[in-house]
Amino acid sequence: MASKQGYGPDLKKYMDKHLDIRLNANRRVIGVLRGFDQFMNLVLEESVEVVGKDEKNPIGTVMIRGNSVVLWECLDKIN
Repeated sequence: MASKQGYGPDLKKYMDKHLDIRLNANRRVIGVLRGFDQFMNLVLEESVEVVGKDEKNPIGTVMIRGNSVVLWECLDKIN
C-alpha cells in the first residue's frame, strides 16, 4: 500500500534492525537504523563502511541523506 503524499516512508518496522545501504558512487554502509524522517534521511549506529570484499572500516554513528540511497536491504528478520 502506498503512503499518503507528504507523509514520507514508513520505516518503523525496520527500527533497531541491521540495514545494508547502497549509496551513489558505489559506496556501501551497514548499520543499525536508529532514526529516519520524511525525506528518508537515515541515522545508523554501529556502522561500518564496506570498501571491498574483505575490508570494513568502522565509522560509528552516521546520518545518510535520503537522496544518496540507491537501495537498501534489511539483514535481520522482521516480526
